[in-house]
Amino acid sequence: MNKNKIDSLQFLSTRVREHIITMSANGGCFIGASLSCADLIVYLYSEFLNVSPANLTDPERDYLFLSKGHDVPALYGTLAELGFIERDRLKNHLSTNDSIYWHPNRAIPGIEFHSGSLGHLPAVAIGVAMDCKMKKQTNRIVVIVGDGEMNEGTFWEALLVANAYKLDNLIILVDRNHFQANMKTEDLIPLESLEKKMEAFNCNVNRINGHNFEAINAAFQGLNTTAGKVNVIIADTVRGKGLPSIEARADRWFCNFTKEETDALIGELRGEVKANLESETLTVR
Repeated sequence: MNKNKIDSLQFLSTRVREHIITMSANGGCFIGASLSCADLIVYLYSEFLNVSPANLTDPERDYLFLSKGHDVPALYGTLAELGFIERDRLKNHLSTNDSIYWHPNRAIPGIEFHSGSLGHLPAVAIGVAMDCKMKKQTNRIVVIVGDGEMNEGTFWEALLVANAYKLDNLIILVDRNHFQANMKTEDLIPLESLEKKMEAFNCNVNRINGHNFEAINAAFQGLNTTAGKVNVIIADTVRGKGLPSIEARADRWFCNFTKEETDALIGELRGEVKANLESETLTVR
C-alpha cells in the first residue's frame, strides 16, 4: 500500500471522526468505541468490500454486519463520506424525523441488519455465509464484534457452527479496544489469550494494529478463503482514538457534549490544543 493511498485513507478516517464527534452532541453517542473502529470501517468500505451505493441489491455483493451496533456513528460517517447517504442526514441524528439513531437500522442505505443486542450478529452473518456457499457465490461476509460482547455465549456457539460448516467466506473482525462499557475487559471477564481461544475453535487467526492501514491491508489481503476455516482478525485499538482528552478513559464511553465541546474536540483531532471538557461522565455498575 503506497503512501498516497495511506494518506487518502487517513484523510477519510479523520472526516469520519469529525462526524462522530458532531454526533456526540444533542443527545450524545457512544463516541469512545465508535472512534476505536473508525479506521477499520473506513478501510473495509474503501479497499476491501465489494459494496457501493450502486450495488446494494446485488445478491453477489459483499456484506458487513456491525454486531457492536452502538458504534454505528463510525458506520454512518463512512456511508455519508462514500455517497451511500447524504452528509446532511447526519444532522438528523436522534431526530424523530429520520432513522439516524444510536443503533443500525435497515431503513438507512448500506446497513444490512439491525443490531444492538450484543453477541447476536455473528449468527446472522453465518446464515448469510451459508446461503452464499449453497448458491456457490463468492461473497465475503464480514462481521465486526466488540471484545465486550464476546462474553456472550452466542458468540462462541456461532464459532462452533461456522467452522462445522467450513465457512471460509466469513471474516470475524474483533475491535479489541480493551473496554466494556466503563470497565476494562480484563478486570471484568478476562479474554486473553484471544488468539489461542480462536485457534482452539479451529479459526485462522491474525492479530494486528487496528489503526495502522498497512497492517490492516496486509491482514485482509492475506486472508485464506479456501481453507475451510473461519477467518478471524483481532484488531488492537484504542478507545477514543484521535482525541487525547478521552483516549482509553473508562468514563468517556457514552458522551453528550455541548456544541462548544465538540468544536474544541474537532480542533483537538486536527492537532490543536487539548479540549477542556466539563460535561458529566457516565458510570454504570
